[in-house]
Parts: sequence; structure tokens; C-alpha cells
Amino acid sequence: MLKIGNHVFKSRLFLGTGKFPDLEVQQQAVEASGTEVLTFAVRRLNLENPDAPNFLERLDLKKFTLLPNTAGAATAEEAVRIARLAKASGLCDMIKVEVIGDSRTLLPDPIETLKATEILVREGFTVLPYTSDDPILARHLQEVGAHAVMPGASPIGSGLGLLNPHYIKFIIEEAKVPVIVDAGVGSPADAAAAMELGADGVLLNTAVAGAKDPVLMAEAMKLAIEAGRKGYLAGRIAKKRYASASSPLEGMVD
Repeated sequence: MLKIGNHVFKSRLFLGTGKFPDLEVQQQAVEASGTEVLTFAVRRLNLENPDAPNFLERLDLKKFTLLPNTAGAATAEEAVRIARLAKASGLCDMIKVEVIGDSRTLLPDPIETLKATEILVREGFTVLPYTSDDPILARHLQEVGAHAVMPGASPIGSGLGLLNPHYIKFIIEEAKVPVIVDAGVGSPADAAAAMELGADGVLLNTAVAGAKDPVLMAEAMKLAIEAGRKGYLAGRIAKKRYASASSPLEGMVD
């Protein structure tokens, strides 16, 4: 089981809700993924008119925990304001802090992310900051009270997979809270690799929504994350430079 703050989940796949071809495909993909957590940009919702048509209307939201994010924020102040709007609308006490520092790479701003996380933790939010793969920053985010850290595998939407598994592993080894690998996952192999490193979960969107068959990819990601987790728990064999016979040599007939 995955525990973040007061929330407990069986599934370790967090799924974004954007970029799907249509709401029917989105609904089928969400079901195929087995996810229990749906994330979305607060700015995509019409909070002043919650009854207006929106991208979540085809989903039975009683089955899911919503994880609104502060996408679009460029400063801590903007992220805090968006988070407060989400909480006031009754969406959830969880918030994914996303403060972008560069419009071309969409890499997170480390200083503003840390500021926003500290403020929102003090205000009682369950805070999951999207961050770079910097182990020192991940440590500081935990020190100010983050309930999970979400290092990017590679730039958002790039599909490049794990660019720096070495640093992601450092973050996992030192973490006192769950580590959810976020952004850049392009294939089931990427998701399984993240889980084999020891990540507690994976958040992805484009890899599913942009696939040729999003529903089939959603199922593939579910199975990859489950396989990666089991592989991590089982413990892989050590890599060797030379061959090692699979059958024991003792007792063999001459």
C-alpha cells in the first residue's frame, strides 16, 4: 500500500487527465489503468461554475482521489493562490505544487517550488512538489514538510524516460516520504525502470493520452508499474562481467 499523508492507495500509478482525443477514450483509459489518483490543472476547471461541462464529467469521481496541480504558476505566490482556490472548491486537501521556471524546457523552479511547498504545508495541505532530480533539493523539500517528492524523469511530455537514474536513486535512498517519479515517462519500460529503482509510484499523462491506443497503453503502464514494483521487492541479481552457468556444475555425469 502507498501512503501519502492521510491517504492510502493500492495503485501506484497516478494518471493525468489532459490531452486525450476525447472524453470516451479518457474514461476507458482511466479504467484500464487501475489508477486511484487523477491529476489535473486547476486552471482547466471553471471553479466559478462547477456544473459547467468539463473534462472530468465522464468519470465517477467517487472512485478517485483528485490531485489538483498548480500548472501555469511561475512563482510561489501564484502556486499558493491556485492551491487555495482548489481547496476552497472542495476538490481535495492534496496539491501537486508545480512552479515552472522556464517556458521552453518546462523545468521546475527550485527556489519558488521550495517556497510554495513550505507555505502550503503550514496551511495544512498535503503537498506533493514536482521537482528536478536534484537530491539536495528533494531533501530540503522534505525538511519543510512535503508529504511526497516528485522528481522528473525528464522534461514534461518529452517521453525521454529516465535521463538520470543515478540521481533518482540517490533521492529514493535518502527519502523519508514517498517518491513519485513524474514527467518524461514515455513507455512501459520507463515506468518499470523507475519502479525497479525503488520509486513508490509513477505519475504520467502524455505517454498514455498521446499513444496510438491510449486504452491499451494505460493497461500496459499499469502492468509495468506492478512488475517494476515486484522486481524491486524481489531484488535483482548482481550484474557480472563474465558468463555464469545456469546449471550447477557439481554432480554432473562425466
